[in-house]
Amino acid sequence: MHKLLKLASERKFNIKTNNSRKMKKRTILISFVIAYFFAGNLNLQAQDNILQELEELAIVDQKIMMPMRDGIRLATDIYRPKTDKKVPIIFSRTPYNFNSWGDGEQRTRTAGRALEAIKRGYAYVVQNERGRYFSEGEWDILGVPLTDGYDAFTWMKDQSWSNGKIGTLGCSSTAEWQMAVAALDHPSHAAMVPQGYGAGVGRVGSINEQGNWFRGGAEQMLFFSWLYGVEHDKFKPRIPAGATQEDLIRISRFYDLAPENPPIDMAEALNHLPIQDILKNINGKHEIFDKMITRKPNDEAWFNGGIYHDDMEIGVPSFWFASWYDVSITPNLALFNHVRNNSKDATIRDNQYLVIAPTLHCRYTRATENTIVGERSVGDARLNYADQIYAWFDLWLKDEQNDFKEKTPRVQYYTMGSNEWQASETWPPENAKLTTYYLNSNGNANSFFGDGKLTTSKANSDNPDSFTYDPMKPVPSYGGNVCCTGNAIQGGAFDQQQMETRNDILVYTTDVLKEGVEISGFIESTLYVSSDAKDTDFTIKLIDVYPDGKAYNLDETIQRVRYREGYDKEVFMEKDEIYKVDLTAMSTSNYFKKGHQIRIEISSSNFPRFARNLNTGGNNYDEKEGVIALNKLHHSSEYPSQIRLPMISN
Repeated sequence: MHKLLKLASERKFNIKTNNSRKMKKRTILISFVIAYFFAGNLNLQAQDNILQELEELAIVDQKIMMPMRDGIRLATDIYRPKTDKKVPIIFSRTPYNFNSWGDGEQRTRTAGRALEAIKRGYAYVVQNERGRYFSEGEWDILGVPLTDGYDAFTWMKDQSWSNGKIGTLGCSSTAEWQMAVAALDHPSHAAMVPQGYGAGVGRVGSINEQGNWFRGGAEQMLFFSWLYGVEHDKFKPRIPAGATQEDLIRISRFYDLAPENPPIDMAEALNHLPIQDILKNINGKHEIFDKMITRKPNDEAWFNGGIYHDDMEIGVPSFWFASWYDVSITPNLALFNHVRNNSKDATIRDNQYLVIAPTLHCRYTRATENTIVGERSVGDARLNYADQIYAWFDLWLKDEQNDFKEKTPRVQYYTMGSNEWQASETWPPENAKLTTYYLNSNGNANSFFGDGKLTTSKANSDNPDSFTYDPMKPVPSYGGNVCCTGNAIQGGAFDQQQMETRNDILVYTTDVLKEGVEISGFIESTLYVSSDAKDTDFTIKLIDVYPDGKAYNLDETIQRVRYREGYDKEVFMEKDEIYKVDLTAMSTSNYFKKGHQIRIEISSSNFPRFARNLNTGGNNYDEKEGVIALNKLHHSSEYPSQIRLPMISN
């Protein structure tokens, strides 16, 4: 009887509990629905406010088909202030979709940018590259031909409402065309603001990335996934020739011509071999990819497109924006230095400015009072971007004698760890001194359980560290300086401890720091290596190790050994011969606090951040099978493997 009463009591309790839970769930659901609709209404209201204000302040002229020298017309939207005065132009040229309508709804992203420009006294012009969306012709990457940019400048400066001065603005693919076009020296191109512009950089000194396609001669796989989502098919729907502006505006409400690619597990897709068939394997459009995948780092075709190379002269005052966890941070900084140090025009040399934020690719304005990049908090990384950019344009496009130069440091860079914005006249800062740390061990540096050390003195004798690199079991990319890889890689700083348990990762760490030290600048590294394979890769990663063991990545790079003597030739390895390999520089600004340690990881893969080397000495792009390599890292007085850190001591 007591048991029955107890069961009945428990049943009542459970019913009450379940009912209570159900009520809570219903309450939460109702609250969520109310919040959703409230937020939606606020968003719609904000959109309406933008459109209403734009209507009051601006003359809007959409779907103008701007003619190029070969008769091809490019779709262009123009927003300009309601004024009789001639105004300067901010020009944004892009391969991305800026149509005002999508899925039957009006979009206001472009309108918001235009409204900001108009309020500050500018016309805002946005244009699709050749072959993109409503623009005629066939698309090629980075806005080829370059003459399209030049012709657009000429058309805009001749408009009755234009004061003849044009500034270019944009991030990523909306920035990457700017450098090569700037080298054409159009008289109306008065200033530019390239942001996250790495894919537009081909060769700068010893750095030869060919628009983010390579790093150290190894393919960066970001373009594999980016092209899947972006490349337009030559069989795409097209607007019939002769359509009027009125027709195009009407049609654009119903058709934005944006392709709808099926969702893809990009992490799985990038595993496919041979890599030349990756896009074909997922039914992607691959005409441009097919052209690029077979090219080698110094192929002539790279120099005939829309990429900037250091034999081109940039004659435009430039305000550059880069970020520590962008895929192209080092070539970005190298280009800033190249223009500032090598321009033939002293005025141009003296009018180069730079901002380096602690964010992912093009995430500058998403910084908050507690900015999280990956897993790591880097503090309050906000900056008054809009005010600085428009002050820059006011100086060059309006001839305003403002205080931009007095108020704006030459280089504004954010130091992680200390979590502060800093200023410098140069990059790296003049007080950054390269300090050499040598790799050392007793031959057992495998994983963080090993005996790898970073020391300021060379090892007396060579006790090489060895590991097996199996291209079928590569070291997976975990965080890092990435872009555009879909779900394959999550960018930013992540704790590498679990990764460092792998036996195919060599780990070298300093003693615990007795005093804090800032590392700001280019990080150089030289390795002495051998292998039983004809060709292989070596990777390196810089780490900030916290007292609790957390190990946050700062930057990473790779070198394909066949290109150790330059990218114009391939020199393969002889079994067990020792070779000197200088890796492409890394870059960061990080304060290693007292009690922290400096660490590097060395391996032979970082996949799919970089394509796997199959170790055969073959083309790599057309191979399905690889060979396992036994790779060795040597460190002694004769073979001083090392990393050189730009240190700023307190």
